[in-house]
Amino acid sequence: MTTTDSLEDAIEVLQQLGLKEYEARCFVGVSRLHTGTAKQLSEMTEVPRTRVYDAIRVLEAQGLVEIQHSSPQRFRAVPLDEATETLRDQYEDRVDRLHNALDSVEIIDGDDERAVQQVWAMSGRTAIENRTDQLIEKASEEIVLVLGDESLLTEDLVARLNDAVADVDLLIGALTESLQDQIQTAVPDATTFISGLEWLHGENASEDETAIGRLLLTDRSTILVSSIMPGSKEEQAIFGEGFGNGLVVISRRLMAQGLLTARDPK
Repeated sequence: MTTTDSLEDAIEVLQQLGLKEYEARCFVGVSRLHTGTAKQLSEMTEVPRTRVYDAIRVLEAQGLVEIQHSSPQRFRAVPLDEATETLRDQYEDRVDRLHNALDSVEIIDGDDERAVQQVWAMSGRTAIENRTDQLIEKASEEIVLVLGDESLLTEDLVARLNDAVADVDLLIGALTESLQDQIQTAVPDATTFISGLEWLHGENASEDETAIGRLLLTDRSTILVSSIMPGSKEEQAIFGEGFGNGLVVISRRLMAQGLLTARDPK
């Protein structure tokens, strides 16, 4: 990535975090200088000088920039670690406010008890990882996880599995012995096994074929199955819950092929 690409990427991210374009450009500009004047920032960022002052005042109010009241005024960015921590706190505060606001909203149609028997689709690795984390955290009896791709064994997933309560049976399937060794080392309290699901193995699959990502079954009643799309590598998933759900019943029987006989969910 070139310097220009990095600068534009930083500006884009700052805008996604809530800064307006001129504010983002001025912050990136002042971050490249030990100290700078409005004239220097205007020339560097192509932000009109009068708008530089407006942007700097906003950045100062947010704790991202310091001002020296000399003639002319000079500006400098706070240390990068401090700036990123400030932005992180602001972002998390907005997320918390969003959660609290939506949590207090009245549910208009909340009487559909059939929802537990339905199957839903979802896309995006972040969303699927978050749902995986929630299901693991809520499990009270058993967690059965089969990983179809080594990239899914993330630090966050490992931490979540290791945080599972002691009285929850934790069973993790792998495609290969090397992956099984990685899992056993990362999650020592888990019972690991080589998956008996031959269709999970991608050894003979072409690059154009969809690959299975993860299969997660918690408390033998809730299932999440994901696939990794060829080319884009985007992860998509289907999710179902309810002990009588046909998807869950089928998945229980399929996943049992990789489990010890004593744990076979009859």
